[in-house]
Amino acid sequence: MTVTGPASITPAEGKLGVLCVGLGAVTSTLIAGVELARRGMGEPIGSLTQLGTIRLGTRTENRVPLIRDFVSLAQLDDLVFGAWDVFPDDAYVSASRAGVLDAGRHLEAIGAELRAVRPMAAAFDPAYVKRLNGPNVKDGTHKRAMLEGIRADIESFRSEHLVDRLVMIWCASTEIYIEHGPAHADLESFEKAIDADDPQIAPSMLYAYAALQEGIPFANGAPNLTVDVPALRDYANDHGVPIAGKDFKTGQTLIKTVIAPMLKARMLGLSGWYSTNILGNRDGEVLDDPESFRTKEESKLGVLEEVLEPDRYPQLYGDVYHKVRINYYPPRGDNKEGWDNVDLFGWLGYPMQLKIDFMCRDSILAAPLALDVCLLLDLARRAGLGGIQEWLSFYFKSPQVAPGLYPEHDLFIQQTKLRNTLRWMMGEEQITHLGMDYYLEE
Repeated sequence: MTVTGPASITPAEGKLGVLCVGLGAVTSTLIAGVELARRGMGEPIGSLTQLGTIRLGTRTENRVPLIRDFVSLAQLDDLVFGAWDVFPDDAYVSASRAGVLDAGRHLEAIGAELRAVRPMAAAFDPAYVKRLNGPNVKDGTHKRAMLEGIRADIESFRSEHLVDRLVMIWCASTEIYIEHGPAHADLESFEKAIDADDPQIAPSMLYAYAALQEGIPFANGAPNLTVDVPALRDYANDHGVPIAGKDFKTGQTLIKTVIAPMLKARMLGLSGWYSTNILGNRDGEVLDDPESFRTKEESKLGVLEEVLEPDRYPQLYGDVYHKVRINYYPPRGDNKEGWDNVDLFGWLGYPMQLKIDFMCRDSILAAPLALDVCLLLDLARRAGLGGIQEWLSFYFKSPQVAPGLYPEHDLFIQQTKLRNTLRWMMGEEQITHLGMDYYLEE
């Protein structure tokens, strides 16, 4: 049975403005990579929207188009980038200082384009990111003024660059840990808290609210609470604006969302999982602060429990010791290392171990995720899909879901959800991989 998706999807015509909160390693790597890909000087490796295919119909039909040919996505040539940052460095200087991309091989050839991306003054309060401070910030810390300043920046960017649509993505540092509270319960409480300069309203929430007020899809690439509060979830749903998050799934947690489902699929037990990270970029420096680390820790720790379901399998996962550490080590720069020791057990309780050492590049992994999320959120907006886009869980450590639902962390279930949503949008049949029709036909 074919399931019909949205009544219509507006074509991806005209320019798409991509507004990034933060012009550090991730954003500068994203912008540089897109510019290089436009010129045929680099491949967008890691991007599902650019390189991935999608199977349609049965295996014997051999219909496997590229995703970018199957659904209407903004073209890389149509992307226009803008950003906010606490430092005044343009994208070229930022990319050079981040040290992710080789200057001679990549940055010099697109120097003019990168220098054209100059950050707007950030809505910033050092109380929320204590290891970071810079001069390129908006005057004062009154939250209402910050909110209106962000909205004014959006309008200026829209007018200056003549973009037809916009998306916004948080690629900035991790804020201190904030729990849900009365200020987040509903829009009236949220508005009052803004006017009262309530500390429960973090700058990231102001960016998210400004985007939603302007009808702009918003994604959260960090573990901050940000848009994952009732007031903003309800606003996004009521006004038909897509939201997604939170915390890009890049290194160590990506591995966990592959290995942990394997353990559960084979009914292998787990005694303990020790994870440590070595990271030397700005993100590592910020996470060296215990309050910011707690925000990240909550995002990382939730994965195992939600995948393994210890209440359902107490004999296998009821007494797991899970430890996560992040160590700031400046010499490593953006080249982080995620090291895991996994103590598991099998038949008759006999112990085994698994060691994983993922020597990865943080921004090289994050940039294609940011690109995909922006393009797919724009697609969701044009398809009339508002509120939480759970089908984008594939990209996040701590996926947003509707109240009362548990998040799905298994990477391959997430991938199936994403692909089936695209099929649903285009009126194609869902693929269950049952496959019995190949064997039961006469």
